[in-house]
Amino acid sequence: MTKVAIVILNWNGAKMLRQYLPTVLLYSREEATVYVADNASTDDSLQLLEGFPEVKVITLDKNWGFAEGYNKALKQIDAEYYLLLNSDIEVTHHWLTPLVEFMDAHADAAACQPKLLSIVDRDCFEYAGASGGYIDRYGYPFCRGRVFETVERDEGQYDDAVEVLWATGQP
Repeated sequence: MTKVAIVILNWNGAKMLRQYLPTVLLYSREEATVYVADNASTDDSLQLLEGFPEVKVITLDKNWGFAEGYNKALKQIDAEYYLLLNSDIEVTHHWLTPLVEFMDAHADAAACQPKLLSIVDRDCFEYAGASGGYIDRYGYPFCRGRVFETVERDEGQYDDAVEVLWATGQP
């Protein structure tokens, strides 16, 4: 069993894989295995992945969509931790270590999420997920680092680990 399975669901995302997969491979821990689950792409994704022999490819028989595609892929992987990573994510040095260390130290935690910064403005949080989410008393979701249309600059204000109601795999 692998320690961490980094699972990237792909559908016709050769351009994003070409751009972002190399950094995932470069900056991930040794005990992590990178999987790309291909949702029956019709572009050159599978040919591109042949150039990354360290990536384990799961070829799905049709486009199962986001949730079912991940469900089908995860059934084929045995790991202690599963990290679902969108194909358009740029990771940086040391990105995975705090997540693994947190999960190792908190057996009662079901999931964790890092701070997500914008690819457009790297000093600001990503709109979609920022730094973990909550739900207000009216049932409206909001994030640490983003409320409605206001996206905060990352000035270290969310460097602490806190309990959140939801975590995101997006940007």
